[in-house]
Amino acid sequence: MSETSATAISASGLRAQGVRLRHISENIANADTPGYRRKLVSFEPDRDFGRDTGTVRASRTRHDRAELPQVYAPGHPMAGADGYYLGSNVDLVIEVADAREASRSYEANLKMFEQSRQMSAALLELIRR
Repeated sequence: MSETSATAISASGLRAQGVRLRHISENIANADTPGYRRKLVSFEPDRDFGRDTGTVRASRTRHDRAELPQVYAPGHPMAGADGYYLGSNVDLVIEVADAREASRSYEANLKMFEQSRQMSAALLELIRR
């Protein structure tokens, strides 16, 4: 594996985890928004003319199809005649755990990117001598 491909792989991981963190933060911000469906993103291999490049990218954003909870709040403006409205299917415990996982993966990719860059700089220094 060349240094260029190592940095490209790390950079693709950084981009993908950045997208994931953005969706997680949107989910957390909308946890109390009536009718809000949790956004999900997964990773897929990036392809170049049908060949795997070794890099990843975030897939299209999907919405969690889990049932929206019925919330009883007769005074709520969105409540029906029965006093219920559809809440959000965001679970803050899951979102915080996902955010922690994505953050650690982002940090690991960043360290790999830095290591690859340092190795390239050391190699160039050796070549100059």
